Amino acid sequence: MRRRLRNRHHHTPNVDIDITAFMNLMVILVPFLLITAVFSQITVLDLYLPSESSGDAQSNEKMFHLDVIIRKDAIEVIERSSGLSKLIENIGGTYDMDILSQTIQSLKERFPEKTEATILSESNIKYDLLVQVMDNIRVKDTIINNRVDFKALFPDISIGDAPTMSAVIKK
Repeated sequence: MRRRLRNRHHHTPNVDIDITAFMNLMVILVPFLLITAVFSQITVLDLYLPSESSGDAQSNEKMFHLDVIIRKDAIEVIERSSGLSKLIENIGGTYDMDILSQTIQSLKERFPEKTEATILSESNIKYDLLVQVMDNIRVKDTIINNRVDFKALFPDISIGDAPTMSAVIKK
């Protein structure tokens, strides 16, 4: 009987684990994941909400304060201390961003040390338009010798809701 047990014990084959299919999967999966991975850099733009005290106190002191109001029918550029106001109308569903950029650049030439601006937007304004306006207020880009050169205009931007037209008329 012992002999039978010994013979059975010797005849069991050694079984190796076949990982060929798993290795083939890894050889295909790893390069695929590396190729399809999105390598992007997320940039954060610091925005500031206007304080409640900024309205009356600054208007009495004749300090520089740039407001850009985005409305459905026009973009208003208002500089409070000098009373400068520019209206860029919405013609055919588009705003002339070149005029906005020129207006902002002329203000920067007059007030080179200032970096603050406030963007006030109506609730039905598209996000893309808001970003375009922010970009035109923050920096001016020029191409010099096939190289893009950025000049800071008013990079410290506060955002908020535009006053209704009835509130503007009452003042």
